[in-house]
Amino acid sequence: MKNLAVRTVSGGLLAAVVVGAVVWTQWSLGALLLVLLVGGLAEFYALAARDDVRPQRAVGLVMGAVLLALNFAFVCDDVQILGSARHLFGAGLAFLLLLIPGMLVCELYRRGPNPVASVGVTLLGVCYVALPLSLMCYIPIVGSETWNPWVLVACIVIVWANDVFAYLVGMAFGRHPLFERLSPKKTWEGFVGGLAGAIACGIVCSHLLQRSLWFWVGLAAVVAVAGVLGDLVESMFKRSAGVKDSGRTIPGHGGVLDRFDALLLAAPFVFVYLLFAMD
Repeated sequence: MKNLAVRTVSGGLLAAVVVGAVVWTQWSLGALLLVLLVGGLAEFYALAARDDVRPQRAVGLVMGAVLLALNFAFVCDDVQILGSARHLFGAGLAFLLLLIPGMLVCELYRRGPNPVASVGVTLLGVCYVALPLSLMCYIPIVGSETWNPWVLVACIVIVWANDVFAYLVGMAFGRHPLFERLSPKKTWEGFVGGLAGAIACGIVCSHLLQRSLWFWVGLAAVVAVAGVLGDLVESMFKRSAGVKDSGRTIPGHGGVLDRFDALLLAAPFVFVYLLFAMD
């Protein structure tokens, strides 16, 4: 009961901070994404280190931060206060491109037992954490003439609805394992319950926000399915590292990856869905 209370309170505070940061300003969203990027990459590289791989953590963090900054600068309305957007983007892109061969040069001096794994995991961390967070910068503007953060808020709420309904239905009716090798507690019944909860949340969004019912039902289905896969992917990494949680950042919930794993894998699918749904 004590753990449930801690989980509930910390979850409520986390939800308030996340939603508040998304809807407040573009800069608050950028700050939130940067915090998630640093925390998520640090946890991912820590998992890799437990699996006897030596990623270049500093290079990966810098590469991920630059990637996020470039995409944020591309969509932010107020980026001109930092200088010429064109020159800023060009300089950042050049720096990002040079980091890749620079990482290979750094590996020459590390004398690691498996340089291919070290370089590969460093890049995988950027693709797994930094790339999806960078794509989230575009979700509020795809198909909209102005900045509309509520689409991103809806995606986050749908992810949470999927988690809650999957847990409740799975606990009550779960009998058939969904992916027992990686997550023994997940069941097909829970998956169906989570999908139903996500679609119900999508239907509510169709009444509160613009765009059609079928747009939101489709988006909810994409988010729910991709979210479950994202949770399984993180379970795969944690099982390989031999840990239960990716970190202890969020009381009662574990680390950043434990709480946002579904959103990380869902973000690219949501971005592509929005591109095609707008045609």
